Amino acid sequence: MVRAALLPAVGAPLELVEIELPEPGPGRVRVKLAAAGVCHSDLSLSNGVLRAKTPVVLGHEGAGTVVSVGEGVGTVRPGDQVVLNWAPACGHCHLCGIGEPWLCENSYAASTETYAALPDGTGLYPGLGVAAFAEETVVAENALIPLPQGVPLTSAALLGCAVLTGYGAVHNAARVRAGESVLVYGLGGVGLAVLQAARIAGAAPIIAVDVSPEKEELARRHGATDFLVADDGTAKAVRKLTGGQGADHAFECVGRGSTVRAAWSATRRGGRTTVVGIGGKDDLVSFSALELFHFARTIGACVYGNSDPVKDVPVLAEHVRSGALDLEALITDRITLEQIPDAFERMARGRGGRSLVVFD
Repeated sequence: MVRAALLPAVGAPLELVEIELPEPGPGRVRVKLAAAGVCHSDLSLSNGVLRAKTPVVLGHEGAGTVVSVGEGVGTVRPGDQVVLNWAPACGHCHLCGIGEPWLCENSYAASTETYAALPDGTGLYPGLGVAAFAEETVVAENALIPLPQGVPLTSAALLGCAVLTGYGAVHNAARVRAGESVLVYGLGGVGLAVLQAARIAGAAPIIAVDVSPEKEELARRHGATDFLVADDGTAKAVRKLTGGQGADHAFECVGRGSTVRAAWSATRRGGRTTVVGIGGKDDLVSFSALELFHFARTIGACVYGNSDPVKDVPVLAEHVRSGALDLEALITDRITLEQIPDAFERMARGRGGRSLVVFD
């Protein structure tokens, strides 16, 4: 029996329960969690913005130690430290075949099947396939990435979503070059990771925008050269900071139609807006046909940092070892399983950066 934070139904409060995990079958691995990040996607799954089968153990950003392995597992063994990969690529669908594993047609399959049970036998679904809001979990072998040497296990949890997404948005999706200007809308865990990635890329200036003025110090610590409080004059202020042009690259890390539009409006003519945040299906964004032609801006989405975690996590680890990437700075709150609802509330109010559940 292990303790877990359970979402019994969409919109219901989280419940701290004990669950029964099976021994890992063929191709599966049991992992003892060291830490799990609280991501906005977990909040979106809990309130119905994103779909999830229930009852479900949420949490998808985690790291831990392999406890046991099932038959046929060859990439990890008991005692290995690993990062959870909530979107493992199957390697054989059309999108994997054309080199876009982040869009794999089968990466969410694990979240549609039960993986554990309550003591009364009720089956439980794993949030985004990995169920990291629990002391231990059981996942498929391909949902694990061996943790490279030199990265602390607890903070390594952030590599599984926030950092991989933010770094990938800058380096894989937008391909920011040294000297280009960057604008970041929204300073949660992913937005802060985008700031660090932009700094690593050599971007200048790096402009951070948030509704909370108290986030200025946090933004500058992560690489922002300028900070703006979001309002109707943001686009004009961005142009003033970029020689009257607007940003070469804008990253929307909020997940709202209004901020997608605001980020796009603050991008220079011919620039690129990358949508990183996940919005609701009824939250629409509109553009006139004329302005699309006139401004010639490119707008595109970024899924999981357009990353191949197997290749990109070692790159991130090297940045951690060199000191260029500061994982500890991203963590604003260390919490317990019982405190996840408080983290959800802070997130909904736009407060803080990344809350990290730390297990004993």
